[in-house]
Parts: sequence; C-alpha cells; structure tokens
Amino acid sequence: MSPSTDTGAAFELSDVSRARIDELVAQYPTKASALMPCLWVIMDELGWVPPGGIDLLVDKLQVTSARICEVLTFYTMFRSEPQAEYVLQVCHNISCHIMGARPLIAHLEKRLGVRLGETTPDGKFALEGVECLGACGHGPCLQLGRHLYEYLTPEKVDGLLESLRRGEIPRADTDRELED
Repeated sequence: MSPSTDTGAAFELSDVSRARIDELVAQYPTKASALMPCLWVIMDELGWVPPGGIDLLVDKLQVTSARICEVLTFYTMFRSEPQAEYVLQVCHNISCHIMGARPLIAHLEKRLGVRLGETTPDGKFALEGVECLGACGHGPCLQLGRHLYEYLTPEKVDGLLESLRRGEIPRADTDRELED
C-alpha cells in the first residue's frame, strides 16, 4: 500500500527537525538530492513518515509526492505507517541463513510470541525479515533503527530484548551505528 498524502490530522515536527531539514537541503547541489537524509530526520523524530511529512518534503525539495513515496516504500528502513516501539529486522539472506538466521528467528518468535512479520500485542516489538543488511561475513545480524548487531546468538538476543524492555538500547562490541 502506498502512503496517502491526505494529511488528515495535523502534522507536527519540531523546530529543530525543520531546521535540520533546511540545513540538509542547503548542503546538496539539488534539493531533491536531500530526500533520503530528510526522510531520516522525520523518521528519527516520529518513527515514521506521516502524510504531512510527505507534504513538507514536496514543498521543501520541490519533488512530487510520487517520488517521495517511491523512495519511502522501496527502502525497508523507512516507514509510512506508525510502527512498534522497537522494530527488529533480522537478515535472512543466504549468508545469514547459512550462519544461523533461521534458528535465531525461531528463537525470537518464541521469545516474543509472534511470527515473522507480526507485532507483539502491546506494540512494543515488531519482528521482520529483511534480505540483506550488508554484513554478510558477520551474521546472523539484526538491525534496530540505526544500530546493527552482528554475530548474534540466542543469548545475545535475549540480552538485547531484556535491555529493550528496560528502555535501553545497548551497543554491542560489533554494533555499528549508521551515520546520517
């Protein structure tokens, strides 16, 4: 389903995020080139890109809503609908599969009480399978927002889940935080 540009509810984005979008637009040779970094700004604040965010970027970047929706729906890290508090994206591509992704996913399903593609009833965790996280020699791996966890085991996943339940996002030795 592609996102709608019918704003419905009022769109609220902080002045800090709006200023960051303006800064990003000024850094690129063409306004449209700032699309992905601007989507990240909205995602970082809201956890998803609502229709009002699309409208804002249409105005700021001078691109069509169709172009924004193309990018928004193509990349798995961008969201066009509200999401769980923690979206656990587990790579199940061939490299991670060989390195134990399937048993790791089964462990996560059992621990969370949901299947791949589902969200826990409390809305705290969503479990997703993704094709590749670009860490093919470091699997199995999982992405949580901008954090990439590699060389995962059931014990490491249990520790991660317990930290998240306490509201902490731990950085493991092999965690690489993705940059803007």
